[in-house]
Amino acid sequence: MEFPVKNLLKEISFKTSRSGGKGGQNVNKVSSKVELNLNISASLLFTDEQKQFLLQKLANRINSEGILQIITEEERSQLLNKQKSLVKLQQLIKNALYQPAVRKATKPKRSAIESRLKSKHMNALKKISRRDYFKD
Repeated sequence: MEFPVKNLLKEISFKTSRSGGKGGQNVNKVSSKVELNLNISASLLFTDEQKQFLLQKLANRINSEGILQIITEEERSQLLNKQKSLVKLQQLIKNALYQPAVRKATKPKRSAIESRLKSKHMNALKKISRRDYFKD
């Protein structure tokens, strides 16, 4: 299930601050570090069941107030960091809400069983034919 960015933007708040790392003097002047905050419990986008999944799977990224935080400071540009944090958020939500299809146990067909046994028998015959019976 995918949530469009424009729907997510209504419930997201951004904080910016000065970033460390590359950028030279630019780092000292520009607030390029972006902190994305999303209150999952108060969100209108998710059903109660989805909220439970998100709170469970993303527990290590959610602070004590129940707010999901994503901090991005990889780029020199604030705009690029905002875009990257939105992509990260979408990926996190997608991964947390993913439920693999339940596997149905099935019995192998008779022909499959027979062909497996036949190949085992052929392998056994091949190995028997390699034996050296005249060794002392």
